[in-house]
Amino acid sequence: MQIVRTIAALRDRVADWKKDALKVAVVPTMGALHEAHLALVRRAKASADRTIVTIFVNPTQFNDPRDLANYPRTDERDHALLRREAVDLVFAPEPSEIYPKGFATKVFVAGVSEGLCGAFRPGHFEGVATVVAKLLLQTQADLAIFGEKDYQQLHVIRRVVRDLDIPVTIVAEPTFRESDGLALSSRNVLLSPEERRVAPKLSEALLRAAREMKQGHAAADVLARARRSILEAGFSTVQYLELRAEKDLRPLDGPSEPARLLVAAILGNVRLIDNVPVS
Repeated sequence: MQIVRTIAALRDRVADWKKDALKVAVVPTMGALHEAHLALVRRAKASADRTIVTIFVNPTQFNDPRDLANYPRTDERDHALLRREAVDLVFAPEPSEIYPKGFATKVFVAGVSEGLCGAFRPGHFEGVATVVAKLLLQTQADLAIFGEKDYQQLHVIRRVVRDLDIPVTIVAEPTFRESDGLALSSRNVLLSPEERRVAPKLSEALLRAAREMKQGHAAADVLARARRSILEAGFSTVQYLELRAEKDLRPLDGPSEPARLLVAAILGNVRLIDNVPVS
């Protein structure tokens, strides 16, 4: 496995692969890898001839400097995991490589970036859209693999690719969960043992709400009960709990079309997000 830290070295390697007409897949990450990331890597390896994993803690998508400072960084462990998966290339640039002196361009996506996480993390999706657009162009990948846990982010990335005519196929993988239902996230390591016991109540509330909506219960009543159950479980805040259309994230009054329940809630000092389908 090769580790490169400059765009020039990355492009040289990819150019060699392209000369041989090899299909390239990329898995963009911020490191602190877990089994969900590795599931994306395995999908990439099964779908392409060569696999790149990017590891870059993107400063422009953090609206809280403390969140950026506290984000887990486990580079040596990450590299060992990726070697075990036989990844071909890791692109792990410094911030100055991605955002050199004088960098002045941002990618803003209207519509799907608004509301939900966009309402609580100002500038977050601009940072995501900008760095993902750069990484896709830098890697020149044919496929890019993302998880559905960050469902709004997935919509933002798909819109960037469509609108900017980036020649890559976005592949989405279902949310990877622990045996107790908690959606895997790099932030889960920040939970205390007691908070970790409470955390699965979030997915339990979502799944119960989805079942009730499928049974014909009024969406507003279901959402109110789910919100109460999350707070009673020990979460301090429910930032949002909404029903949105899967196609374009439009707010819905009921599951009259394929839909998603999306939630963000605070447990201790950790912000957890999750989503489940309702159809």
